[in-house]
Amino acid sequence: MTLLMSAIRNKKDRRKSKKKPKDQSKIVERQVPKVSSALFFQYNTQLGPPYYVLVDTNFVNFSIKNKLDIVQSMMDCLYAKCVPCITDCVMGELEKLGPKYRVALRLVKDARFERLPCMHKGTYADDCLVARVNQHKCYIVATNDKDLKRRLRRIPGVPIMYIRQHRYSIERMPDAFGAPKV
Repeated sequence: MTLLMSAIRNKKDRRKSKKKPKDQSKIVERQVPKVSSALFFQYNTQLGPPYYVLVDTNFVNFSIKNKLDIVQSMMDCLYAKCVPCITDCVMGELEKLGPKYRVALRLVKDARFERLPCMHKGTYADDCLVARVNQHKCYIVATNDKDLKRRLRRIPGVPIMYIRQHRYSIERMPDAFGAPKV
């Protein structure tokens, strides 16, 4: 009798355990942002000399206040050739600041600085720098702006150069001389 009961139970269990086909309309596709293979490790392996450094408005002003030559100090920090790049938005911000900052404007118009044209509307430099770094992860961003640094830290693989203790320092760069010792 127990054999008969177990056979009946097994038949009932088999009926319940048959899988029903899944409804195709309930399957949801997720959008996952593509990440460069150069960011496999903690640092961006695409970066190499000569380094292209996007310079922000306040970085130029702080460099003048601390009496630092931008190109020479960058080379001292990174131990390699550096090409400082200025976007049209940063140039526009410096022009808007007026005659008080004409030294910074003259410094930026130097031939050693590479000019990068902007194709967007407006002259807000922070948005411009963040958008450019999102497109091409081959830049180091030089800034002292806390809000911009916070925005850039959310983007993986973008080193940030800043001024600390009257010299340039850099974060997220493994072999740099100016990198803080951890």
